[in-house]
Amino acid sequence: MVAVARPHAELRAMHREDVPDVAAMEAVSYEFPWTPGIFSDCLKAGHPCWVMWVDGVIAGYGVLSVAAGEAHVLNICVGPDHRGLGLGRFLMRRLLDIARWNGATRVFLEVRPSNPVAQTLYLSMGFEEIGRRPKYYPAKDGREDAIVMAKDLVGG
Repeated sequence: MVAVARPHAELRAMHREDVPDVAAMEAVSYEFPWTPGIFSDCLKAGHPCWVMWVDGVIAGYGVLSVAAGEAHVLNICVGPDHRGLGLGRFLMRRLLDIARWNGATRVFLEVRPSNPVAQTLYLSMGFEEIGRRPKYYPAKDGREDAIVMAKDLVGG
């Protein structure tokens, strides 16, 4: 197997003008995507929303909620054309940095049991399963549980 170098990526705050491109990436990435309105609402609410740029195009994005010393990864995505290059790890590391900069000492997220790639990434970054939310996500055959994961940022 030949190792592929991670392309140079940069993060910047998401702007209202990014919402159509972010929502389009969301729509091709997930069976039950967030709508443009949800991204707009996150921006209006002041949530830390970030886009990752590679070679002049949006290659991914992340949305956090931060309050009372805790952060929650609400959404994270690497676009189909940029997967498998280490960009998910890069984006997640930057989101953890942003959580720290905003005073969070612990970060939470939910992940579908049907998404083993994401689960492997989160586990490799020090997240641990702390519980389940029954029937949390919409699914083809009804509802799917969410695996709730957490990572302490203190000292890490």
